[in-house]
Amino acid sequence: MYENSFPEKRYQKTLEFLKDVAPPPARILDLGVENPFSRIMKEHGYEVTNTSGEDLDEDFSAVRNKSYDLVTAFEIFEHLLAPYNILKEIQADKIVASVPLKLWFASAYRSKTDKWDRHYHEFEDWQFDWLFEKTGWEIKKSLKWTNPVNKIGIRPILRKFTPRYYAVYAERK
Repeated sequence: MYENSFPEKRYQKTLEFLKDVAPPPARILDLGVENPFSRIMKEHGYEVTNTSGEDLDEDFSAVRNKSYDLVTAFEIFEHLLAPYNILKEIQADKIVASVPLKLWFASAYRSKTDKWDRHYHEFEDWQFDWLFEKTGWEIKKSLKWTNPVNKIGIRPILRKFTPRYYAVYAERK
């Protein structure tokens, strides 16, 4: 259904990973406002509540709720100044999160017109793992995948075999 086109390959891989580690039905708190992927999760049997656009660097009230089976954070942590803080505050016992990986051939993304549409962090997989370990989570499963683009050039060729996304499933220690 979502195979072989951007951003749908990312959605397909993320949904497969999520279903493997937390099959529906599950009550999910999805960090970030409602988005195309939160709607996809609902279509696949998940009960999804999104945060309401609050600054997750400063307002942790949403994640202090224990009524969720897990928290999801898909391409959110790279936008935060201090993802460490919110990871420490999450009350759910499980989390599934993904980030775009730092690529040596592409600089960090930054929109000059939208203050939220930029990456403060560009993670390598070991850095993302360390962030989880330092905040009291144990990574149980991870997955990396590529994101090829249909363009001509050196970077598009490199994107065909260089992993671009990294997802982890972790449980509270």
